[in-house]
Amino acid sequence: MLFHEIYGCYYNAVARILDSAVSGTLTEARMKELVTRNTFSESFLTILPALEQERWQLLDSSLHTPLKHPPTLPLSTLELRWLKAVALDPRVRLFRQEYEFLQKIIKTDIPPLFTPSDYVNFDQYGDGDPYTEEHYIRIFHTILTALRTRKKIKVCYLGKKGIRRNFFCSPVRLEYSEKDDKFRLLVDGCRFTDIINVSRIETCGILSEDTDIRNHISKTNSSYFILELEDRRNALERVMMHFAHFEKEAGRLSDDRYQIKIRYNREDETELVIRVLSFGPLIKVTEPCSFIDLIKERLIQQKSCGPK
Repeated sequence: MLFHEIYGCYYNAVARILDSAVSGTLTEARMKELVTRNTFSESFLTILPALEQERWQLLDSSLHTPLKHPPTLPLSTLELRWLKAVALDPRVRLFRQEYEFLQKIIKTDIPPLFTPSDYVNFDQYGDGDPYTEEHYIRIFHTILTALRTRKKIKVCYLGKKGIRRNFFCSPVRLEYSEKDDKFRLLVDGCRFTDIINVSRIETCGILSEDTDIRNHISKTNSSYFILELEDRRNALERVMMHFAHFEKEAGRLSDDRYQIKIRYNREDETELVIRVLSFGPLIKVTEPCSFIDLIKERLIQQKSCGPK
């Protein structure tokens, strides 16, 4: 119970109260502050009356304690054995701070409570992430740092079809799939996905706060296309919302006709062709010829897949 992630907080809160009492700085306000900060919101209904009414004979009515030394919570042998068992999991090394703490326990002669060979995960895929590879560990540490400091990252990602993508995003949180035995990173601000597999990240770097992402996009990898539309069935509003995350310039040609220039990364070219075609006859791409040719090729492919 002392080592429980939930119930252990009650022991830690009382230990801090007694520590303050030993130093002679304990007040009722300080007690409430320690309980509120270290336990759950309703805990003061139990802990404070038990201490103030001396049901727990740790404090007297004047908030003095018979203890002569600050209380400590040493780990029991069972807890040390459990920690050593956890330290044998290769995934623990991915979390730098926790691993540094467990390294001291790893070096002790205390036997682990269990080992990886003592249990089997059924229905788990055999191609889990390479947790012991230094490259993977460095990538994971970079992601953790970005998450804790709320910084954006620059990623080189290898997709399932062998296509490499370079993009910028904001990491949101890490998730672990026990069935896949893989870590996934949820990201924000990426145009083509919001979930990426950590094992497929080839390089990862943290951007400084004053970094202008637009300056990092290679000019040789950027392109544009120009489309014209007639504002029927809210076409203008739909197009502006559909391409909201792309850099664009819009101008009016007549009362109900508009021209929009959209800039994009060439890696997103196929996706953009599909998006343009989804509007049907409401919009027309006027340039460049290379993008128009891509639309023609896509239409020919779609026609060839139709019923004969």
